[in-house]
Amino acid sequence: MKTYKFPFAIAYADTDAGGIVYHGRYVEIAERARMDMMRGIHIPDRDVGFVIRNLSIKYMRPLFLADCIVVESTITKLGAVSLDVEQKFVKDGEICAILNASVAYIGANMMPKRIPDCVAAPFGD
Repeated sequence: MKTYKFPFAIAYADTDAGGIVYHGRYVEIAERARMDMMRGIHIPDRDVGFVIRNLSIKYMRPLFLADCIVVESTITKLGAVSLDVEQKFVKDGEICAILNASVAYIGANMMPKRIPDCVAAPFGD
């Protein structure tokens, strides 16, 4: 499936006192990358849309203040009511962390709902 690339520069607010990216910031950066991937996809008005169901992160190499990275997001599984996305944090061609998320599509009643074709279409092969 298609890989979406999101460039990001590490700022002071992303780091701890030692200048290393704080582990929780990876989740926030990944969310920005997922939102960028979803840009232009219209969620029907009565639906809430996608919510995180499960999340895991594997850290391989630290990121530091002023690093310029790319978050590469790929839908690895597209189901009827959920999808899985893998997000790689890449610096100079080297993978520094991998975040895997399962997201469910929910309607206005806060219950899982079939992903509408207009929402799923951009993620198909």
